[in-house]
Amino acid sequence: MAKVCISCKKGPAFGQSRSHSMRATKRRFDANLQKVRVMQNGAAQRAYVCTRCLKAGKVQKAV
Repeated sequence: MAKVCISCKKGPAFGQSRSHSMRATKRRFDANLQKVRVMQNGAAQRAYVCTRCLKAGKVQKAV
């Protein structure tokens, strides 16, 4: 299972790290994903959701 938000499909972004000498090395910017219990298709499931979707209330958390 890929680390992607189930609500907005946000995943990792790629870029470069820059040192003091401006030498570029590849790096990965991971989204702030949390594994939470959410209601999906009428059942409670554990899934990765980004904190922006959690804060906005875009997913219904299972109790």
